[in-house]
Amino acid sequence: MALTAFCGTRHHLATRADDHLVNRADDRDVTVGAVISTNGLRRMFPGGGGLESLSIEVGEGEVLALLGPNGAGKTTTVRLLNGVLAADAGSATVLGIDPAVNGDAVRSKTGVLTENAGLDDRLTAFENLWFAARMRGLGAGVAKKRIDAMLEEFGLADRRDATVQGMSTGQRKRVALIRALVHEPEVLFLDEPTSGLDPSATRSVLDLIARLAGEGRTVVLCTHFLGEAGRLADRAAILDHGRLYAYGRPAALAAELWPGSALTLDFGRPADASQLAFLRTTPGVITVDADENGAALRIDDRGRVPHLVASIVARNIDIYGATVHPDTLEQVYFAIEALIATDTARQSSTEQAA
Repeated sequence: MALTAFCGTRHHLATRADDHLVNRADDRDVTVGAVISTNGLRRMFPGGGGLESLSIEVGEGEVLALLGPNGAGKTTTVRLLNGVLAADAGSATVLGIDPAVNGDAVRSKTGVLTENAGLDDRLTAFENLWFAARMRGLGAGVAKKRIDAMLEEFGLADRRDATVQGMSTGQRKRVALIRALVHEPEVLFLDEPTSGLDPSATRSVLDLIARLAGEGRTVVLCTHFLGEAGRLADRAAILDHGRLYAYGRPAALAAELWPGSALTLDFGRPADASQLAFLRTTPGVITVDADENGAALRIDDRGRVPHLVASIVARNIDIYGATVHPDTLEQVYFAIEALIATDTARQSSTEQAA
């Protein structure tokens, strides 16, 4: 698929209608009130880089995976949405508030975890969190109770009075995450929340993000861990060099890239030429390739699988399994990055020829 064609579908996947989110690519989707809304949001820097034009909307209780390589514009987006940077053009609202006009009001309702923890090494874990809680307006009693409870929840109760300087990377990250959550924000911006964490702590953080979204918190997740993003994301926005190339629900984005569903057939060995030829003539089969255990197909409807398996058995072909694989956000991301690379190379070649 040409990149220009795909980018053109971006606004079809999720378009604004009466200040609500409507995913046109999925008729089962429901209209959701927009907690975050941007329209042509732009901020460029004199030395290069920035954000060219961002138009997205995120609903209450949704997790938006903000994806892209370093320099894509993710951090700029977070800063704009929190009123730390002023936009060159376009508009944005967070919880109905314009961050460029009233950044303090926005920041009182948001929590931000940066990739670098940004803690004061001279202070203890409790002191770092106490300062943040009091700055957020929490009373002394509420702040102490909440901090102690969250230190316990995050497995840091025994490090409560230890200075941050002596903590591991994972421990520092957990303290920073508590700091982002201590005032119970309505919107969370999380930049690489699991980097530096061991597998157990990573699972705990992912479960926490899912629980917070389930409670109605809106989460913007910036991460390079695409498997984690795919597990959590209701919507994904893929940026590269400041441009938004794709936005929508992962399943809808996958449907724009590839027809049908992926299916693997396990024959216990690679499919031979006659088996591949037979599969290619079977109704509903779009593509067929041999793999190490049988064949990899794309079919137009997973409902065809029982008939397909019956046809294989009728030809006396041994089959040990038939598995439909949902397309993942990781596959979507790398497919779009490949399209971007191809388009960039084509443009460069055209410019050189001119």
